[in-house]
Amino acid sequence: MNSLNNKTAIITGSARGLGKAIAERYAALGANIVTNYSRDKASADEVVSNITAMGAKVIAVQADVSKVAEIEKLFAEAKKAFGKIDIVVANAGIEMVETPVTDFTEEQFDRLFAINTKGTYFTLQQAAKQIEDSGRIIYIASSTTSFPVPGMAVYGGSKTTPRYLVDILSKEIGHRGVTVNSIIPFAVDHSGIFAEANSYPRLRQQLLDSCPMGRLAEVADVANVAEFFASDLSSFVNGQHLLVNGGATN
Repeated sequence: MNSLNNKTAIITGSARGLGKAIAERYAALGANIVTNYSRDKASADEVVSNITAMGAKVIAVQADVSKVAEIEKLFAEAKKAFGKIDIVVANAGIEMVETPVTDFTEEQFDRLFAINTKGTYFTLQQAAKQIEDSGRIIYIASSTTSFPVPGMAVYGGSKTTPRYLVDILSKEIGHRGVTVNSIIPFAVDHSGIFAEANSYPRLRQQLLDSCPMGRLAEVADVANVAEFFASDLSSFVNGQHLLVNGGATN
């Protein structure tokens, strides 16, 4: 079994969904957890309660990743609580689907790029500055960056740009033994836009039809890969973008 004992992990956007699953997986492996939320304190408190019950150490830090000063605060609080940072998962993001190119607004564009692109860029910048040697930096991307889907121009575009940063950063800090990789999940059931069972039925069916395994991803599927990238098993895997999509072709 992988062990993250004595490691400290920051997971942005970890009050719900994928971020929560990754935070709780790392806690089960022995890591100290810095969970992050923007507005939903109740959900963040639930994550803290779950992790505390596992016997792991955890703090919750409210920080809006679209604001650089708050990203810096997040990292400062992590250092204050645990003394070091070994793993950073840039997960925070928002989705927008079923919006044709002719229909999206400037306000929608600015909001998605502020969180998904700017937020990730500056999270990874802080990670590069503050992570320990031989640390792990992981970006949670989207399969729309590999297989464009109509109606997701703004969302997919905002998630594509940080993939390039992963490539650059892996080259710039690889000499420190730090690995920088992307996880590229398929649509995830019980999370994000599919948190409710009956949400977006047309899109859900389109995605199901594209997947040979006949299902959407689950949060555990993504947490499994996040565990691999955080562990010693991936120590020579750097600058990679791993699809977790069941063989789906769009």
